[in-house]
Amino acid sequence: MASPLNALITGSTSGIGLGIATAFAAEGWNVMLNGFGDPDEIEGVRAGLEEKYGVKVLYSGADMTKPNEIREMIAEAETAFGQLDVLVNNAGIQHVSPVEEFPEEKWDAIIAINLSSAFHTIKAAFAGMKTRKFGRIINVASAHGLVASPFKSAYVSAKHGIVGLTKTIALEGAEHGVTCNAICPGYVKTPLVEKQIPDTAKARGMTEDEVIQKVILEAQPSKQFVTVEQIGALAVFLCSDNAAQITGAAHQIDGGWVAH
Repeated sequence: MASPLNALITGSTSGIGLGIATAFAAEGWNVMLNGFGDPDEIEGVRAGLEEKYGVKVLYSGADMTKPNEIREMIAEAETAFGQLDVLVNNAGIQHVSPVEEFPEEKWDAIIAINLSSAFHTIKAAFAGMKTRKFGRIINVASAHGLVASPFKSAYVSAKHGIVGLTKTIALEGAEHGVTCNAICPGYVKTPLVEKQIPDTAKARGMTEDEVIQKVILEAQPSKQFVTVEQIGALAVFLCSDNAAQITGAAHQIDGGWVAH
């Protein structure tokens, strides 16, 4: 494994993606951030990581619904870093609604950002990884990539798709030193989860506190949220030499949720 590695993490201006990017930077790896948000806040995060860890930190505002912008982002990372060793597909959005009321434009957006964007990033980065005989691809799926919950038809479909994509890419990369794994977190206290609490409360006719206790943490036997630091540590391990024979797997980090 070359050191330092060069990593690109989609959807990494906050939440899980930023946690993974921070874990990589702490290992001395160069990272490219991606995502939406306030430009000044994003620049503060970028510059802060660069200064704290002494690594190169770039930012791309590529829209994950636009394949051309995705291809340009991958090319920009390869040019700036010299090569792209690690690709983490984390970008995601959510909408909670009964299927008969589910807005079709929300379905299209969730499939595009949560699933199709990973296909486009992998397609753009894969040839370089194969040529160099080294690559680590991590797809951030979800416990919902393995089991379902009501009112999340698009999200569950996309995350199940990500697990299938992970297996396929693992097979295609197996003889070329390229691994592909999925991380399947349970509930993590991120802006995405915080935003869906009121939506779930409305869909289920509950208070927000009832949603946290009876829906979210009820699903996790540990009764604790997963932390972004724990996910970042798993991502770092999956990029290590010790994980070279781990590929095509969906790694649960869910407090026991899927063990039910």
